Amino acid sequence: MKAQKTILLVINPIAGDTDKKPIIAAFKSQVADSGNNPIVYETTGKNDNDKINELIEHNAIDRVLISGGDGTIREVADLLKTKDLKIGLLPSGSANGLASNFNIPEKLQDQLNIALGTNYINLDIVEIDEITCLHIADLGVNAKLIENYEKSEIRGKLGYFLQAIPTLLNSDYPFNVEIEANGKQYKEQGVLVAIANANKFGTGANINPTGKMDDGIFEVLIFKNLSVKGIIETFYDDAKLNPDFVTVIKCKEAKITCKKPIAFQIDGEFIGEKTVIKAVMAAHHLSVAIP
Repeated sequence: MKAQKTILLVINPIAGDTDKKPIIAAFKSQVADSGNNPIVYETTGKNDNDKINELIEHNAIDRVLISGGDGTIREVADLLKTKDLKIGLLPSGSANGLASNFNIPEKLQDQLNIALGTNYINLDIVEIDEITCLHIADLGVNAKLIENYEKSEIRGKLGYFLQAIPTLLNSDYPFNVEIEANGKQYKEQGVLVAIANANKFGTGANINPTGKMDDGIFEVLIFKNLSVKGIIETFYDDAKLNPDFVTVIKCKEAKITCKKPIAFQIDGEFIGEKTVIKAVMAAHHLSVAIP
């Protein structure tokens, strides 16, 4: 008789503005049917890390499943990065950028099978101004779009779409940026500067087609203009970025300096306006279940 394992589901009840009861019910049923013990923690935004940590310490948790958007995943991953625990993803946010990079399907049952399965990636972590980044951070027009989206009342991809045009019309980009990486200094003008551990935004745009999430490096990408042709090409799986459209720097550390404060986001969460950013590949990894 195999030993019973305890599986924790951390779920954000308001992520993506959808009902989370079906996710909780399916999780409890599948874990219990496999002879294991399910525990569910719903985030409240108040002392979540302390409460999750207590659950892990007092219940001998074997694996943690996370249901929410990229922001929820990042916050829980920040807590778990020094713990030897497997992580599974049940994406339920507005864009789900990280999950899209792993090609995690939309059907809940498929997500559960993967999250409770045995295939993993040792996901790199990038620390940006001491904040954990798993996916993509950026300065510029996309971060401004996220800021405007967070202020709006319409959620989901429709909310992003409705904010896209006014964001572009009201932007004062490009901006001047200096980047120090690999012992070199780069001076560019751009509309967006991305720090990419992954390939795609949640919209499906493949902005970093050569990037790998477990190779120990990240990419800094300077998009020089709002080229319609260049943007369309990022939506192809075999996207190749034109150097006239984007400069790509592969590195383990980078310092990014702007002459004026620029909108900045990490993993889909608006952080604020920044003039200086430091990014470094962290020593930790996350063991994440993937297809």
